[in-house]
Amino acid sequence: MIIDIIKSAEQKMQKSLEALKTCLSKIRTGRAHTGLLDHITVDYYGTHVPISQIANVGLADARTISIIPWEKNMLSPIEKTIRDSDLGLNPMTIGEMIRVPMPDLTEERRRDLTKVVKHEAEIARVAMRNIRRDANAHLKDLLKEKKIAEDDERHGQDEIQKLTNHHITEIDKALQVKETELMAV
Repeated sequence: MIIDIIKSAEQKMQKSLEALKTCLSKIRTGRAHTGLLDHITVDYYGTHVPISQIANVGLADARTISIIPWEKNMLSPIEKTIRDSDLGLNPMTIGEMIRVPMPDLTEERRRDLTKVVKHEAEIARVAMRNIRRDANAHLKDLLKEKKIAEDDERHGQDEIQKLTNHHITEIDKALQVKETELMAV
């Protein structure tokens, strides 16, 4: 029973860590990459779908993303959705293609992005602590039901704390790497 609780907590913590890494990868560093647009969805005949499902998304050069919709009438909705997104991008339609240039990151914008990165890391830390709290509560419930001994409960809590510390350290490492990447000119 205790091993199952610890394994479950570890899996949840790993998923939270992966979610943070995915989120951090979307925060741009001045270079273009197609993954930047993965979370943006466009209204396609009443259904919200990712841009990659209605267009070819590629790189025109190191600082420009090119989008070629499969249907001409989707040019305007895709452009509007990208412009309205929280990414601060300004797409341009050229013929049947949308070009999304990556603007230069100013020092102020780099600092703002660093704040966003720190906020995302704090959200991940809170998620880890919540997972720890839930696992410890589950152990206490087992103790109340007299299904485990006090020593076993204490050992289980120690293991969960070690997992939490490990994953928070991983969050801090990911945060440090992203901050360094953002502040590099």
